[in-house]
Amino acid sequence: MDDLTPDGPAITVEVVYADATRQIVRRLELPAGSTVMEAVVASGLERDAPPGTIDPARLGIFSRRVSADQVLGHGDRVEIYRPLVLDPMEARRRRARRR
Repeated sequence: MDDLTPDGPAITVEVVYADATRQIVRRLELPAGSTVMEAVVASGLERDAPPGTIDPARLGIFSRRVSADQVLGHGDRVEIYRPLVLDPMEARRRRARRR
């Protein structure tokens, strides 16, 4: 039997943010039909992550990029991605020059 919220059936999801020094994981119970962005807002990570970190264009579920309005399923892991510090192609060029 599904757990119920005041709005009906509930799902359990995790919202995760990591930087170079720490990882924050929040487990939430949300109404079925909730979106990725609703989970991020409900997690409160906007208060704990550096300003400007949460960008709706840099969100994913289990290492796969998704839109902020993607509907979540029970057990999904929402990931907040950081901007790249260095373009991957530039990193390869730098490694090749050192060899």
